[in-house]
Amino acid sequence: MGVSGASGVTEQVAEILDKYPGGIRLVDSIEYLVAWARANSLWPLIYGTACCAMEMMSTGSSRHDWARFGVEVARATPRQADLIVLAGTIVEKMGPNLVTLYEQMPAPKYVIAMGSCAISGGPFYYDSYSVIRGGDRLIPVDVYVPGCPPRPEALLYGIMELQKKIRKEGRRNPWKVGKLLDTPFVDTHSMAKQEWTAQEKEKESGLQLARERFKTENPDYKPAKPQRLAKEKFAAVTRVEVRNNGLDNASILTAVQKVFPSVTLFRQTDITPDNVAGLGPEYILDLEIGQGQYTELVRFLKEDKDLGIDLLLQVTAVDWQDHFDVLVHLLSTRHGHKLFLRCPVAKERAEIHTISDIFRGADWHEREVFDLFGIRFIDHPDMRRIFLQDDFPGYPLRKDFEDPERVVKRPY
Repeated sequence: MGVSGASGVTEQVAEILDKYPGGIRLVDSIEYLVAWARANSLWPLIYGTACCAMEMMSTGSSRHDWARFGVEVARATPRQADLIVLAGTIVEKMGPNLVTLYEQMPAPKYVIAMGSCAISGGPFYYDSYSVIRGGDRLIPVDVYVPGCPPRPEALLYGIMELQKKIRKEGRRNPWKVGKLLDTPFVDTHSMAKQEWTAQEKEKESGLQLARERFKTENPDYKPAKPQRLAKEKFAAVTRVEVRNNGLDNASILTAVQKVFPSVTLFRQTDITPDNVAGLGPEYILDLEIGQGQYTELVRFLKEDKDLGIDLLLQVTAVDWQDHFDVLVHLLSTRHGHKLFLRCPVAKERAEIHTISDIFRGADWHEREVFDLFGIRFIDHPDMRRIFLQDDFPGYPLRKDFEDPERVVKRPY
């Protein structure tokens, strides 16, 4: 009945009934009833991206039960929702999808920004290349619930504040799409640090004058020396030996060196089996191999019956000053032993052969390394970015990455 401000039928009916005694009161009563029903039947969209989502889930669970406040039937499609609770960090690649969800929701629709990340980027917009500094820079926000994260009671209070706003809507105060926040970002922490430094200097100058005056008035004053407390001695704790799962390091190294004698250990000069055994079961073998035998060694580790290292845990990279290291973490599900395998890659031509044909799980891991370090994997079936936009400038996990327009340096 015109609560959304999108229908002209209510205005026509109001003009007709206004000619009759009490007609306009009837329209006002219907509008109030519709607004009351809308405020007490909110259908939230399932949208949680980080730790605030846990608090949002707790708000909907039996202990707090937001259904008691008229928030019910959390929907998985925007076409059946009229409320988005932004619960968590919002990144650049997620931004267009969030705008699409908002545009697909039927009007009237509302947004609650829950937590510091959804309100202003939280603690993650410093030194970050991808965090949006507030959801209201993408979609209009109606209610802000501060906290990191806010408790379920705070979200319930924010819901009640939104309900107050909805109840006031009608043809005299129609719902309309709010404005986005387009003001330039202000580094409040740096400003606060500068103000604090200036106050400390002013305070210190005043204290210095007071110290000098005190010394003049009390030339014989000597400050009391605090007594040191006796250092408490604790009994030695017996170290519990770690259980050795699967083959020991010496056996693994011996088996590998029989086929690949050029294998070395990272930052270990003497790599005889006896010395490796002396490192203890807590040490995880960190093998280093050249690019010429990289894929052959990975295949050998997987197919050798005695080693049986058949599970890929991780493919990542390390940015050293003069080169990259591609690092592979492997595990034997049958025996339990695991190891690291690293291969140096030159920065001038950051390329290495893919192992996705050996371990299918390497597909996404190698795309992540390419996305964040710029290392290209030869013969990879789908070598494109996975987290960042295709036109993102540079590779953010490289130590020489600089982007003043995106990255705000941490002032402390």
